[in-house]
Amino acid sequence: MIKLLIVDDSALMRRQLKAIFMAEGDFQVEVARHGQEAVELNRSFQPDVITLDINMPQMDGLTALSLLMAERPVPVVMVSSLTEKGAIATLEALNLGAVDYIPKPGGTISLSITEVEAEIIAKVRAAAGARLRKSRGLASRIRGNLSVTAAARPARTSQPPPMGEEISGDGLVIIGVSTGGPRTLEEILPQLPADFPWPVLVAQHMPPSFTRPFAERMNGLCALEVLELRRPLELVPGQIHIGRGGADILVTRRAGRLLVSARPESPDMLWHPSVELLGRSVLQHCDPRRVIGVMLTGMGYDGADSFTELKHRGARTVAESEQSAVVFGMPAELIKRGGATTVLPVEKIAEQIIKWVRTC
Repeated sequence: MIKLLIVDDSALMRRQLKAIFMAEGDFQVEVARHGQEAVELNRSFQPDVITLDINMPQMDGLTALSLLMAERPVPVVMVSSLTEKGAIATLEALNLGAVDYIPKPGGTISLSITEVEAEIIAKVRAAAGARLRKSRGLASRIRGNLSVTAAARPARTSQPPPMGEEISGDGLVIIGVSTGGPRTLEEILPQLPADFPWPVLVAQHMPPSFTRPFAERMNGLCALEVLELRRPLELVPGQIHIGRGGADILVTRRAGRLLVSARPESPDMLWHPSVELLGRSVLQHCDPRRVIGVMLTGMGYDGADSFTELKHRGARTVAESEQSAVVFGMPAELIKRGGATTVLPVEKIAEQIIKWVRTC
C-alpha cells in the first residue's frame, strides 16, 4: 500500500485526484488544503509520496516543500501550471528536492484531468520509489528566509583544469534524461570547462514552456553557453543545446557541416524531446567513434536502442548508476541491452566525459 498525501487549495482538485488514486486500489490517501497542513500531515500521516500544488494561500508550495525536505524528506511531485512563471517556480522546486512535476493542461488540471490521468499515476508511482538527493543549501535557506522563491541561485561549480590544446574539436556529446533531470544536469554540465571542445546536445523530457527557463538557468551556472534549440544551428564547440519542449532534436548534415535542429514531435515516439530520435540521427550523420552518449535518470526506455547501437559501432556511453539515479529506468534499460561502456554515479560523469574527450 502506497501512502499518498494530496496538497491543493482547490476542493475539486483534491476530490478528483483522490478519486483517481483510490480507484487504483493500492493507495491510502489523505488530503491537505495548504502548505501548513501538509507539513503537519507529513509528521502524523507519514506519506510515502506527496503531490504538492505551488500556488496556495497561508503557505505556498515552495515554502512547504522546503520545510518538508528539512524535517522529514519525502518524494514530492509538484502540480505546476504550464506558464513561464510556473516553469521557473517548478525548477526551483526541483532544486529544493522535488522529484518530478505534473503540468496542468490549459492552466487548470481540474477541467481536463482525464488528459493527464495516466501520466499522473505513472509519475506518482515512480516518485514513491525514487531516490532522494539532499538539496544544496536548504538548511541555510530555512534558517535565513522561508521565502525560497527569493533564494539565490546555486553557486557556480569550480572549473576543472583546462582541456589542453591537443584535443580535436569534431566530436559530439549527447545526453538523454527525464525524471530528476534538471538537478542531475546541474551536477554535470557546470563541470565542463570553458574550453570544452565538443558541442553538447541534451534531450530532457519537458513541456514547451519549461525548456527556455531551464536553459537560461543552466546558462547562469555553466562556463559553456547554454541555449534552448529553436532553429537550425551549426554545431560548434563551446555550446550546450537544450532540446525545445514540444519538439524533437535531430542532427543533420548540410554541405559537409553538422547541424542540429528542432522538428515537430514525432507521433511514433512516447517521450519528447525524443532521446531515441536524437540517437538515430547521430547514427546517420556522425562517426560513432567521435560520439559520447550519456544516459541519465528517468522513467521508461527512451534512447536505449539507439544508444546501444551507437556503442556497438564504436561510441563511448555512460549510464548513470542506480546509486545516484532518482529513477533508475532509462539507465537500467541501456545497461540491460549491453549499451553502456561504463556505469557511474552522477558525481563522476563529467570527469569521465572529459577523460574520454582527451583520448578520442
